Amino acid sequence: MADIYEERTYNSGEIGFGENPGILVVDYMTAFTDPKFPLGGAPLIERGVQNTARVLDVARRAGVPIANCWTSYKSEREMPHWKVQAVREQFIHGAPGTELDPRIYDETYDMGICKSGPSILFETPVASFFAKERVDTVIMTGCVTSGCIRASTIDSFSHGFRTIVPEDCVGDHDEGPHRDNLRDVGRRYADISSADAVIEYIEDWRKKNR
Repeated sequence: MADIYEERTYNSGEIGFGENPGILVVDYMTAFTDPKFPLGGAPLIERGVQNTARVLDVARRAGVPIANCWTSYKSEREMPHWKVQAVREQFIHGAPGTELDPRIYDETYDMGICKSGPSILFETPVASFFAKERVDTVIMTGCVTSGCIRASTIDSFSHGFRTIVPEDCVGDHDEGPHRDNLRDVGRRYADISSADAVIEYIEDWRKKNR
């Protein structure tokens, strides 16, 4: 059966990697990566953390700029109108679960920021940081695919970045929304790739820029 979107010219070509990469790591907080928390322990998120850690190891050695974020608030009053109870109750500054997973965060290298909305680029200094670093290609990692990854991908597109989402570096609570949202942003805003392809690109970029 023909894809109705492709019939209407969606997904009509690859964006491709550009000249200068930057990596966004969205919400790999222990609230999502540690099974003891209500939002934690999803297999797709664990897979995403492991593959993101591989990409980040290569990226740091190559000198690629990285922005790593978590989500938390001073109080529930300060929050947007979240419909996720665990967010309302637990995403408070300094509370257990709001720290970044140590497998993906290097405080001596990464730009670490707290965000207040779904997108890492909404009212944060990340876009300015990437502009200073002359980034034209954003590699999107983190969780969850159907929420903050989708929002961040759309904002990355809106800022004019080539946006690459390695499928195995992002994760969700359920495979259906994970696949559906990647399919949708992939036909509109971003290229869907893999950790291995991103690592190959970064290694080639490092050789070229020695």
